[in-house]
Amino acid sequence: MSAIVKTGRTGPAVRAWRGTDATGRRPRRTPGRTALFAVALALVVLWVLPLAWAVATSLKPENETTRTSLEWIGSRITFEAYEKVWASGDLARWMLNSAYIAAMTTVLTVLTCAMAAYGFSRTAFRGRRALYGLVLAGIMVPPQVLIAPLFAEMVSLGLVDTYWGVILPQVAAPAMVFILVKFFEGVPRELEEAAFVDGAGRWRVFWTVVVPLSRPVLAAVAIFTFIQTWNNFLWPFLVTTDPAGMTLPVGLVNVQSTYGARYAQVMASLVIAGLPLLVVFALFQRQIVRGIAHTGLAGQ
Repeated sequence: MSAIVKTGRTGPAVRAWRGTDATGRRPRRTPGRTALFAVALALVVLWVLPLAWAVATSLKPENETTRTSLEWIGSRITFEAYEKVWASGDLARWMLNSAYIAAMTTVLTVLTCAMAAYGFSRTAFRGRRALYGLVLAGIMVPPQVLIAPLFAEMVSLGLVDTYWGVILPQVAAPAMVFILVKFFEGVPRELEEAAFVDGAGRWRVFWTVVVPLSRPVLAAVAIFTFIQTWNNFLWPFLVTTDPAGMTLPVGLVNVQSTYGARYAQVMASLVIAGLPLLVVFALFQRQIVRGIAHTGLAGQ
């Protein structure tokens, strides 16, 4: 604070808090800026409203969730739905399963996709364009089309009802390879050439030069992969039959189907399943924005 008082200069955080620009003046309220703010506010409301309704419904008594009149608050606030959902299934174990599967899938996806993308963007080999085109074609193939052959492969490998049976098919992510290729193509080749002159090999250049420069986009890829894996229901549902190995979405669906349509418990299940993702997004939203900006995909 003393430095700010003496020099009269403020940092970006202070300027953002005061709502001023680099010159210390507040930006003018132009019609375009006002329209953008209104659109952003409308999108926030559209996103928050269903979440608020789910939370409000989960806190109502079960017999009040089917009323035709629209009421945000019930006659009393109760946590009975959360207690019944927690008692009806092994939620703690399912959460640990989901966290382990999502974490391992994220690590393996980032490693394999980063190495594949670096190979496509920096090395020349026969069939490179054809192979890269095949990877891009994988983006247009719906995952549901591959379920039958993947399940047959997991059965032949004996990976049904195992963590690896859930993890390995999710590691191949053509979209993440494409995002990383776009970023690596923007990394100056002069930095790598300087490392080659110093005697570094391709592998060392990748780990000591390219990876440190790619932290924003790698963080974004990791977060996207983690969220997608955590929310994935179909593949874990097909390849897992043991309740002890179920992920959280699969376990919650089994609990709901056992007890029928109880809307307070359904909403409580959704809140429990989505809460970890909200925490992840709140903690790493800056990395997500920076990663999208650094990939060059922000305007596409």
